[in-house]
Amino acid sequence: MRKLLVGLLLVVVSERLQAQELLALIDNKEENKKAFVSNAFKSSRVINGHSIEFLGKGVLDVRILHRFGELNSGASNLFGLDEANMRLGFDYGLSNRLMVGVGRSTAGKELDGFLKFRPVWQSTGPGSFPFSIVLVTGVTIGTSPWSDTSHKYNFSHRMAFYNEVIIGRKFSERFSLQVAPIFIHRNLVALASEENDVYAIGIGGRFKLSKRIAFVADYHYIAKGLDKNIYKDPLSVGFDIETGGHVFQLHFSNATGMNEKAFITNTTGDWGKGEVRFGFNLSRVFTISKK
Repeated sequence: MRKLLVGLLLVVVSERLQAQELLALIDNKEENKKAFVSNAFKSSRVINGHSIEFLGKGVLDVRILHRFGELNSGASNLFGLDEANMRLGFDYGLSNRLMVGVGRSTAGKELDGFLKFRPVWQSTGPGSFPFSIVLVTGVTIGTSPWSDTSHKYNFSHRMAFYNEVIIGRKFSERFSLQVAPIFIHRNLVALASEENDVYAIGIGGRFKLSKRIAFVADYHYIAKGLDKNIYKDPLSVGFDIETGGHVFQLHFSNATGMNEKAFITNTTGDWGKGEVRFGFNLSRVFTISKK
């Protein structure tokens, strides 16, 4: 009887050791598996500019963006809250690496659309890459009536185009940073002294403060193409607040426009003079098709 018990004990110990070895092998395989990094930003936009983040395949993002008036407009204008500009947008994920979007802004009555592609995705494990590379191309179309009715304009005069390359990295669970050189071409400019081509460099970052709140900022330096005595570099700072299926963002910005052509080439507000606007971005996602 004693030999039988000892034999059974040895069998149990042997089986347990083999199970532990098997689990260790599985864990090692999981550790050596390539994994893509997600949630560098909580939205496909930092504040104004595109982020390196994408929607999932079959996901629709309905975006409502508001910019109120300038804070220095005084108490009679309720520090800008008596007026507002708005953009309504619809972004859709065609795949985890490709998305499209359209929108319409009240400022300039502009329609806009873009295509966004991620050829390189930050990852860990074998064959990993330390950062993401995203390509964005877009078009805007102004629909406001021409102020000078004596001149003959073509439909192409209403159009502008932009292209950008975003290089970004999620450094930790708390901190993400990206940089984006941007080229904008306007078929028509307001003054003969202005250039049709504008070059800018965007910088965006996110720092997570708590489980549901993060500080975000984006800044676009105008390198060439605009008179810096008139136009200013757009700077926006704010907070992302996650509320279930919503991402609610509160921010301050000297930009009025809410597409790349608008906020890069039309910003005249000066932070130093209080020409800053309070605003919010509301993002709500819906799963349209099965993954």
